[in-house]
Amino acid sequence: MCGIVGVLGNHEVAPLLVEALKRLEYRGYDSAGIATVHNGRLDRRRAVGKLVNLSDLLVHEPLAGKAGIGHTRWATHGAATVGNAHPHRSGPVAVVHNGIIENFRDLREELARHGLKPETETDTETVVLLTRHHMEQGLSPREAARATLASLQGAFALCFLFDGEEDLMVAARKGSPLAIGYGEGEMFVGSDAIALAPMTDRICYLDEGDHAFVTRSGAEIFDREGRPANREIQQINLDQTRIEKGGYKHFMAKEIAQQPAVIGDALAHYLPGGVLTLPGGLDFTGLERLTLVACGTASYACLTAKYWFEQLAGLPCEVDIASEFRYREPPLPAKSYALFVSQSGETADTLAALRYAQGKVERIVSVVNVPTSSIARESDVALPILAGVEVGVASTKAFTCQLAVLLLLAIRAGMDRGRLSAAEARAHLADLARLPGLMNQALAREGEIAALSEAIAEAQDVLFLGRGAMFPLALEGALKLKEISYIHAEGYASGELKHGPIALIDRMVPVVVLAPRDGLFDKTVSNMQEVMARHGKVLLVTDAQGGNEAGDGTWKVLTMPTVPPLLAPILYAVPAQLLAYHTACAKGTDVDQPRNLAKSVTVE
Repeated sequence: MCGIVGVLGNHEVAPLLVEALKRLEYRGYDSAGIATVHNGRLDRRRAVGKLVNLSDLLVHEPLAGKAGIGHTRWATHGAATVGNAHPHRSGPVAVVHNGIIENFRDLREELARHGLKPETETDTETVVLLTRHHMEQGLSPREAARATLASLQGAFALCFLFDGEEDLMVAARKGSPLAIGYGEGEMFVGSDAIALAPMTDRICYLDEGDHAFVTRSGAEIFDREGRPANREIQQINLDQTRIEKGGYKHFMAKEIAQQPAVIGDALAHYLPGGVLTLPGGLDFTGLERLTLVACGTASYACLTAKYWFEQLAGLPCEVDIASEFRYREPPLPAKSYALFVSQSGETADTLAALRYAQGKVERIVSVVNVPTSSIARESDVALPILAGVEVGVASTKAFTCQLAVLLLLAIRAGMDRGRLSAAEARAHLADLARLPGLMNQALAREGEIAALSEAIAEAQDVLFLGRGAMFPLALEGALKLKEISYIHAEGYASGELKHGPIALIDRMVPVVVLAPRDGLFDKTVSNMQEVMARHGKVLLVTDAQGGNEAGDGTWKVLTMPTVPPLLAPILYAVPAQLLAYHTACAKGTDVDQPRNLAKSVTVE
């Protein structure tokens, strides 16, 4: 979501801050700004829209200084305006903030009694007003920041900068990630390592509840109890933080094309020498239930995995949307695992759900793309998906890598519970080894999909249908299309069509049917016939046999490689992604940064 960067440097920081913020554009934002201290004087510049607007402003109104903070804001409290943009400032203090201050209204009332009234619609402004109040009471910047943090409720990552303090930033983290970077006589703060990568490869991550006093000589870190704390400084791989399009028009196009390679990397990691190898401590033998929790695309990966765990392992599964999970206070059997899936590893709702499950189940397991993330660190076992940096807001390669890792887990569960023989498991793993090649074949149909997308782009509504494990993929296909093309799209289980959605069918509503030739194929074809009988325009995505058997009367048939049923949801994600991508291109929307969306959702 929002992006934070802070620099105590040896050179002018304004260009460094803007360049670092550019590396955070993938997170989604609608305004941006920076603040610096120069000759003891705090000043700031802010602009609405893309970072180029801030860059233009800085040309006409330069901002000098070798100490500064910057921010890209995704609006929560208050519209996207210059006044609501970060950094927020009141008197001698400026702050950038990710997250939400839940008690800001109470703080506003208290501050008003001291004559400090807000000038913006934001929750963040209360942080600077409260810090200013403490400083006016005689507290030092460090003491004032610490006193302010003690009053805040909610989720936040904060970075403070002070008038007259050219060698001090205060950083704090509760619920939203924050990293500190170490340089040679320079120090940095960032909401993730990507922002800091050009400036340093030595990073430490603040733990939950930490705050830090950062100077050019280092960082003094304190835990939630105010005790000095040591946090491990890690050497990051700069190659893994590169965010270049590599010749593609969009990051999303690059990431779709990367899928065979990254799936291959994930399989190589978990199948060294062809032997399934997972972290220790996992044993599905006596489990009564597996609870899978996630948001958005990751939740559809969980819905798909439910089919796999129940079919291969006979393990009862419950899938929950993270934003609902903890509020209904679900009972969790002691002999169960809770599994959390998140691309960023910082998804606020998923992290809150994980903390609810702690102490109630045998193991907390996570499937994440960032092994240093909060969700990974707070899990008993964290399984990396090894997708590499994903910049496009609409998840593609992370989704298919999540599916691959979840399928490996389901195979392991089947072996542990005696539902899969060694020979059966080897056969499934051998099929998985073929997946990168099959995905390359699917990608080869891109030209045909691009042509189909020209017609889809004319629609106002699109339906996606699927049965069995293809039902979650129908949900995911609809989500992809609506995310980046802004066309209203819905996914349904094929058998549910006649229970209401069929009322929407007419000549103007394309219906995408995801139907490999499997045991449920004939059922899906019957539902497809119901659509065509009402003049619906059917795009059938199937294999060669399925196309031969059911292609008559359809608008178009898109032929995929023949694939074992277990792997079909992973393979068929490719045409769903390409259909959304090329439809968005045909409509001219912002593919990588669609309106109103953020890549990393760190607020509830």
